[in-house]
Amino acid sequence: MKEEIVIAGFGGQGVLSMGKILAYSGLMEDKEVTWMPSYGPEQRGGTANVTVIVSDERISSPILNMYDTAVVLNQQSLDKFEKMVKPGGVLIYDSYGINTPPTRTDIRIYRIAATEATIEINNSKAFNMIVLGAYLKVKPIVTIENVLKGLKKTLPERHWHLIPMNEEALKKGATLIKE
Repeated sequence: MKEEIVIAGFGGQGVLSMGKILAYSGLMEDKEVTWMPSYGPEQRGGTANVTVIVSDERISSPILNMYDTAVVLNQQSLDKFEKMVKPGGVLIYDSYGINTPPTRTDIRIYRIAATEATIEINNSKAFNMIVLGAYLKVKPIVTIENVLKGLKKTLPERHWHLIPMNEEALKKGATLIKE
């Protein structure tokens, strides 16, 4: 198994931490992983993306031109990465703020209303976990248990009390994704 993923959106949406948690989850399952962030100088509001590779075998390079899966969270990211999904691959997008939806017919396209879900549960900090839960429903490359271990590894101890809320957000995301 080898999964090459790009997660892209605006800074502040949890793009980089979502990738880091996914990478740590892969490590918890003794998989080979890479995590390569890319972002501008802005802390919030600028574009950000992260490439994550999770594999059963050694990874030759973290640099990719095409992806098995793209998770895009804004129009700019959709415009940039839709064409970079391999034929037969997967594109997952948050429907909020997307004016021009994806049009490719040679990939599987899934929509998630993650922004609306965060409003519904009154917790914008759960956004990235809702999206990650949706992704793992489509591509269960790691278990939720190991995602929670990855969360514990990436969150400072003072935030461990948020792990149950993040677990609920992961489960919610799995219920919301639509092809």
